[in-house]
Amino acid sequence: MYLSFFGLTEKPFAITPDPRYLYLSERHAEALAHLLYGINEAGGFVQLTGEVGTGKTTIVRSLLAQTPKNAEIALILNPKMTAPEFLLTICEELGIGVPDSALGSLKDLVDILSEYLLRAHAAGHRVVLVVDEAQNLSPEVLEQVRLLTNLETNTQKLLQIILIGQPELRELLARNELRQLAQRITGRYHLNPLSHDETAAYVLHRLRVAGATTDIFAPPALHAVFSLSQGVPRVINVICDRSLLGAYSLDRHRVTASLVRSAAAEVFGRRFTPDWLPWAATAAIALVLSAVTFTVWKVQPWHARAAVSAAAATAVPRDDGASALPVALATTPPVAPKPPQLEKLLAQHLAETDTDGAFGKLFGLWGAKYQPSGTDPCTQAGSLGLACIAERGSFGQLRLYNHPAILLLHDGGGATHQVVLTALDDEQAHLDLGGGQVVSLGELSRYWLGDFVMLWRPASSPVKALASGMRGPQVRWLRQSLQRLHGLQGDAAVSDVFDAELATEVREFQRMHQLAVDGIAGVQTQIALASAVAGADVPLLSVADTHHGG
Repeated sequence: MYLSFFGLTEKPFAITPDPRYLYLSERHAEALAHLLYGINEAGGFVQLTGEVGTGKTTIVRSLLAQTPKNAEIALILNPKMTAPEFLLTICEELGIGVPDSALGSLKDLVDILSEYLLRAHAAGHRVVLVVDEAQNLSPEVLEQVRLLTNLETNTQKLLQIILIGQPELRELLARNELRQLAQRITGRYHLNPLSHDETAAYVLHRLRVAGATTDIFAPPALHAVFSLSQGVPRVINVICDRSLLGAYSLDRHRVTASLVRSAAAEVFGRRFTPDWLPWAATAAIALVLSAVTFTVWKVQPWHARAAVSAAAATAVPRDDGASALPVALATTPPVAPKPPQLEKLLAQHLAETDTDGAFGKLFGLWGAKYQPSGTDPCTQAGSLGLACIAERGSFGQLRLYNHPAILLLHDGGGATHQVVLTALDDEQAHLDLGGGQVVSLGELSRYWLGDFVMLWRPASSPVKALASGMRGPQVRWLRQSLQRLHGLQGDAAVSDVFDAELATEVREFQRMHQLAVDGIAGVQTQIALASAVAGADVPLLSVADTHHGG
């Protein structure tokens, strides 16, 4: 209906999984790497979980599009069935003929499947079973799944199994009676919703794939999409599709935040207020209370009398028999509450907190020259061997990455400021503002909602998640960096193959740094490792917790 109005060739926000529309956020890239690892490695299970609508099925479709030529995939989308039905469905997916006499017989079906897997192995083929919505598997079928992994030769398993499901799958596999199956899971990954910036990039990506040549969603509208969807792709699709329809019905070529809220109201069946409205109401109430308090303080006559009475009661006798007010009372005037320090600093140094000002300072910390009003900052960083990462996180995440960052601050008037964080300790933050300022983390957290941009120096570009079976210069850098972390001199001749030993070292590093322990060196792991082995020329937020080898 609205396609020609917006210049689109197809609906950009259809909820059916389409690999062309797959937006590979860092989380999705790592999830896909897990599945590809499951296809290329023999034995055990790979488990992928995520909330409803986070893109699990779309990743599966993308996986199928990237299947190696020597791999055969059996995909089961609805595993709510009995054990014999489950085995029969696997045979049907692989194109294995099953005689009527074998129907309903677990032994006959397993024998037929085993014979086929041996032939496939002899021909150099890998057979992979992918089970979507695996949280619906019954314990009986899960036990049969475990038994299928017993089909093996002397050197490797004949069937690789990938289980994909909602978080309930983790609870299911945690049952005591299924511990044997859980012990065979060689890789686990949980797919989280998109961040604020990833949500905006996801919306723009889908619009571009559908043929959009202009930015149909205004920046405040993209913020509203994230706020209302909490980064869940399926919900994003529904809200955006309804927003486009609403804009079309009003003859508007630009989607605004109010249109997004109206669309979400139709989807969820309740009204949504702007993000600033609760804050504005709170501020208005606080203002009224302050005015009333001030008025009462000024007009009540007992205020002055009480002060005089208190002074007289505590008078100190003088040598001449008269009384004198206590020294402290006579010389210490009432202390007026100070306005927030950071609020004043942001107002005083407003000219420093725009995009060009902040990136100029951040580039300078890396010894790089920033060109204002030119190419976008992250493209400039890439040309200088640096990489941008934009996330919504916490002080703990900043400490983990340990590089200076631009924080997006929101002042009391609703304006935004980009301020460079140069150092961070347990209680205070150092900001490059007006020549350098120190503020408490408690005060900073009143103005910072978690959005930041950081530069770091990757091993090579583009940055990609590193997993078992991969090889190349980035894998060699990973191995050398872990060696340096342990006090060993990095050897240029080290292996560039990501083997089981390297995966174990990566998991140990992730465990020590409170990262997701999956043995895959994604972007977060690489940034943390790069800062942990950084040289003297690399700017860090804190040098106290870094370990340099060599």
